[in-house]
Amino acid sequence: MRETTQRQTAWISDARPPAVPNWLVHRPDTSEVFLSDWERTGTDRFNVTLRWPENHPFHTALHGFRSPAVIAEAIRQTGILLSHAEYGVPLGHHFLMSDIHYQIDPELLEDTGSPVHMDVTCTDINRRGTRFSGMVCHMTVVQDGRVIATGGGSLTCTSPGAYRRMRGEFADARPLLPVPEPVHPALVLRSDPSHVLLAPTRDPRCWTLRSHTANTTLFARENDHVPGMALLEASHQAAFAVAGTTRLYPTALRLTFDRYAEFDTPCLIQAQPVTRTRDNTLSLSITGHQSGRRVFLALLAGIPVSA
Repeated sequence: MRETTQRQTAWISDARPPAVPNWLVHRPDTSEVFLSDWERTGTDRFNVTLRWPENHPFHTALHGFRSPAVIAEAIRQTGILLSHAEYGVPLGHHFLMSDIHYQIDPELLEDTGSPVHMDVTCTDINRRGTRFSGMVCHMTVVQDGRVIATGGGSLTCTSPGAYRRMRGEFADARPLLPVPEPVHPALVLRSDPSHVLLAPTRDPRCWTLRSHTANTTLFARENDHVPGMALLEASHQAAFAVAGTTRLYPTALRLTFDRYAEFDTPCLIQAQPVTRTRDNTLSLSITGHQSGRRVFLALLAGIPVSA
């Protein structure tokens, strides 16, 4: 894979299309909604229209390109939207991602003013009796006839009562541990310390996860565990930290969740060294552990970006 040269993305500043109702994607603020419309196009197949975030305080540009976290968040929102709007999951039910993945061409993540659509196919649909309980989503993101990204993930959903029984003593958990001091924001390509998810340890490739609930993008509402998207962001930041002076842009990520990340015990984020293939692809794995048990595994690939 060739090295990509940094350039400034020409983001259109015109008015954005209206958003889908924020409660259908579990976001308290409309500014955090990345979807504007959807329609059924076949059996378990849908067309979802994406709305790029404008001047977002957290999802900022990365090396002159749009952040890959925008695609990941759009994937998450799409699965929840379709579960509620098309498969009849009642509001108030709980969702669990068991995995999420994306593959992106960063040079195509440019806002040309043309609509961006996600062609979504839902498979492996599970039901408990007549009630929908989960599925796998496969998504192709298209603009101007070009595939700019692909991705998807698996989700399950459950009623509030069943969720409380499953979570047991953790059902009412809230952050209690003090938030440790962050690594220097520049190490993880951030400028605001509240956006940093990693705190240093003695190992330069191991960090303590910072559950900084003042970050209203990652901790948008009260939760009894660390949200999956916070773990995704921690994986990105761990990759940036290990890459050091190499300007890494994540082009592919597969994140698998083994269990909930709890608030009562430190979660250690550990990254393996970056490897580089002959085609100039950078890759590494990142894991999260609590009390000696793995919480997640992230397999990340990227490209070096020239200044």
